[in-house]
Amino acid sequence: MRRREFLGSLAVATMGGAAPAGPPLRLGMAGLVHGHASGFLSRYRDSKDVEIVGVSEPDREVAERYIKRSRLDPSTVHASLGEMLDRARPQAVVAFTSTADHLAVVAACAARKLPVMMEKPLAIGIDQARAIERAAAEAEIPVLVNYETTWYASNHAAYGLAKEAGALGEIRKVVIHDGHRGPKEIGVQPEFLDWLTDPARNGAGALFDFGCYGANLMTWLMDDARPTSVTAVTQRLKPDVYPKVDDEATIILEYPRAQAIIQASWNWPFDRKDMEIYGRIGQVLTVAQDGLRVRLPGKPEETRPATPLTPPFNDSLGYFAAVVRGEVKPSGLSSLRNNLIVTEILDVARRSAETGQTVRLA
Repeated sequence: MRRREFLGSLAVATMGGAAPAGPPLRLGMAGLVHGHASGFLSRYRDSKDVEIVGVSEPDREVAERYIKRSRLDPSTVHASLGEMLDRARPQAVVAFTSTADHLAVVAACAARKLPVMMEKPLAIGIDQARAIERAAAEAEIPVLVNYETTWYASNHAAYGLAKEAGALGEIRKVVIHDGHRGPKEIGVQPEFLDWLTDPARNGAGALFDFGCYGANLMTWLMDDARPTSVTAVTQRLKPDVYPKVDDEATIILEYPRAQAIIQASWNWPFDRKDMEIYGRIGQVLTVAQDGLRVRLPGKPEETRPATPLTPPFNDSLGYFAAVVRGEVKPSGLSSLRNNLIVTEILDVARRSAETGQTVRLA
């Protein structure tokens, strides 16, 4: 019997009980040019829950480097996605391509009825996002978008206080900060830097790279409601380093009874991913991945730990595997529904920054 339960930040439909024991999930990797591919392989290459049966990467130099450094079996590495899918026959695919290539990955996987999980954001524009939606719907496959912050216990706990407990009163303002010193400054892989700083493959610079986190979280807090208007300002504070894309971005989202300020930057002095939620009577600020600062009526501010998340809702691949096996129905932060709205926000924010005008959504 199916039951409805809420775990932290994700409202999910489950079948109840632990994941059934069985053979590992046969997983394919589409692309290696996203910098997160290295960490993914380090964490999951020897996992007992999944087996990486095939990898596709057309850039031979990048593929050879991963074969050496990540100890990939050369026989599992293919030059094309289609070849990898047909020879390795994975049950599902994780994408580590440029954002612009997400549509091609989904189209290839949809033709073979394979679920897909990609690194954020979903797409470089709303037209591409809707094409992904159509391909997924026609093939009846789940398409998920992975954000690091989806698995932060602090975000789940803040959501619980604001949305479940109603401890803050009606949400009035949300301020979200995401970013670091810049991809070149922190030393990302050259192939990653190459497409991150290309507006045709990344959509923009910091606006898309880090603005998507705030749009994702705010859409979730607003129960997948679209904003009524979007205003964005972008700058190139380091034109000598990033001549083609913005490195500083601020997005203001207007809702009928709330507002969000999303600060996305390649200029922070330190890495950060945190959120402030201000309600009518209280506030909660997230601290790193597992802490909160809470202030409620009549009480002093309190620092408290966030309750740890439980499997499979604490890990991107565990969650994806549960979706593929039919144990979890995707919703919330990872869902395609949420991320279609995220892409629309980013697309409109880019237009707002270019024109210098607030854009009202129909």
